[in-house]
Amino acid sequence: MNRLEDSTTAGPAAISDYPVTVLLVDDQAIIAEAVRRMLAGESDIHLHYCSDPTKAIAMANELAPTVILQDLVMPEIDGLTLVKFFRANPATREVPMIVLSTKEEPIVKAEAFAVGANDYLVKLPDKLEMIARIRYHSKGYVAQLERNEAYRKLAESQQQLAEEVAQAAKYVCSLLPEPIREGPVRVDWRFVPSTQLGGDSFGYHWLDDEHFAVYLLDVSGHGVGASLLSVSALNMLRSQSLPGADFHNPAEVLERLNATFVMEQHDNRYFTIWYGVFSRKTRQLAYAGGGHPPALLLADGSPAAAAPRLLESQSPPIGWDMGLPFETSSVAVASGARLFIFSDGVYEIEKTDGENWCFDDFRQFMATMPAGIDVMDHLLAHVRQLHGSNTLGDDFSILEATF
Repeated sequence: MNRLEDSTTAGPAAISDYPVTVLLVDDQAIIAEAVRRMLAGESDIHLHYCSDPTKAIAMANELAPTVILQDLVMPEIDGLTLVKFFRANPATREVPMIVLSTKEEPIVKAEAFAVGANDYLVKLPDKLEMIARIRYHSKGYVAQLERNEAYRKLAESQQQLAEEVAQAAKYVCSLLPEPIREGPVRVDWRFVPSTQLGGDSFGYHWLDDEHFAVYLLDVSGHGVGASLLSVSALNMLRSQSLPGADFHNPAEVLERLNATFVMEQHDNRYFTIWYGVFSRKTRQLAYAGGGHPPALLLADGSPAAAAPRLLESQSPPIGWDMGLPFETSSVAVASGARLFIFSDGVYEIEKTDGENWCFDDFRQFMATMPAGIDVMDHLLAHVRQLHGSNTLGDDFSILEATF
């Protein structure tokens, strides 16, 4: 039922339900009564009346109207000035305003539109026209409110997702091993997760007194799902709990991983991996890879002495195919040699000019690295400069082992 109120007792409309709420601001009670009678039969339209223009802003703040009808000529305050006040007020800045006036001059109408009015009616207009304009402006404003509410909820959801991703990244970082500064094998690494959180993880440990295992894996896709799969595989490797695997045998480790992490059983996700085992006694490095970028071995630790050797494998990614074999290769490791294992996030870099920095560029960069610098820090600074931002599109993961 339509009602006429000259009070501020009604509360604002709920966010999820926007009735057609009209605030009439006019000092003449006879006009208010005429408008009330026009809208009396419209059960969906709620009319509120403010006879004192100095209280109009406060009343609008409480009512949250979807349309404001306002007289142009009132005592105590000029109607155009009140329109400006409504537009300066955050709660009514975008509420549709229909000016009611006895003036028909084009210049007056132009001034009303210039200060923020949405419509102009010479009072009193025809009943059907008044109702149609009220509904038209209210419908547009309600659509805007609903759109804003949807954007707000989306922003909240995105913020929540970002927080969850940040927590997941923090958890992944907590699982990564501490660098090894002393001993027959020294290891250091750099890990910079992307904003989307990729599926990179890595680890290393002594299998026994003679054998040292080192590995790095990269799950397809981004987000929490990729991270969870990465952590599952990482935990199996570092705890040596992969059923039926001899962790001294790289090919056997990859075969057992492939049987355990079938992609159809893990949301169609797969991962690439490079896994190596160094023998102190023989100074041989046995290794195998599943779809992963080749590791780089600097024979005597100096890039200038010789081009880095690629330690490649032709085996498929983990989870792709149960029937394809995995093979172990071996290479002699000289004293002081350095091994670099990395994900594709260190070289698949989109540059500021739109071109891509690729593996050959990365390999050349590593081959010409000046002596006496921290290779990984120098590489990270370089790719950030190429990308034009400290935030990269994928996880940046690189591990350096010195034998």
